[in-house]
Amino acid sequence: MSEGEDTVAYPHEGSEPQFRPSADFQVTEGDRRIGLCFVGDSYVNGYGDPKALGWVSRVVARTPRDGSALTTYNLGVRGESSSDVLARWRSETALRWKNCNERRLVIGFGTNDVAQGMTTARSRLNLANILDDASTNGIATFVVGPPPTSDPELNAKLELLVDAHADVCARRGVTYVDCFRPLLGHDQWQSDLAASDGYHPGQAGYGLMAWLVLHAGWQDWLSLP
Repeated sequence: MSEGEDTVAYPHEGSEPQFRPSADFQVTEGDRRIGLCFVGDSYVNGYGDPKALGWVSRVVARTPRDGSALTTYNLGVRGESSSDVLARWRSETALRWKNCNERRLVIGFGTNDVAQGMTTARSRLNLANILDDASTNGIATFVVGPPPTSDPELNAKLELLVDAHADVCARRGVTYVDCFRPLLGHDQWQSDLAASDGYHPGQAGYGLMAWLVLHAGWQDWLSLP
């Protein structure tokens, strides 16, 4: 699918596109100009963190450069669903990747899919479309799943979505970071949620998410020492 094409429509909501391995992406030899775009919802944006860092800036701060020109862009928007991200990721990242010879995409969404009543089939299809489109265009992908909230009913639905997204990624050989199960019932995470809106953590909670990302093969994915 080219940059300007609309998302492919499939006859059934749960019918995912055929698996296409992400073999087109190659780590650049020599002068690496890496454009690293984080696209997603309020967790990607870092909403609720009094330090205004979120997990993204904490991860970036702990990412070695090894002489590479690494430029990062946080494109998180509060309240967005997977459909919203699907509709905008290509146009927004294209602007940031103009002078790069390595294009890398980190995706994070899910909670708003559940909150807005989106079916799990539609949510996983949206993710599949993004990953396959990125693969076709030689873009490396990495997915960070949503964390738990303080709402048990929402969490029960969120768990199903997390499993579905993890399956989509596993079928494509894409790293999926599960932030849900490690943080469900975690004392510090629960304390952060209790002190805020029940959905977004403070600096300690975002630090926990950053730890999970950094220990999920982050540097290997970036091909950094």
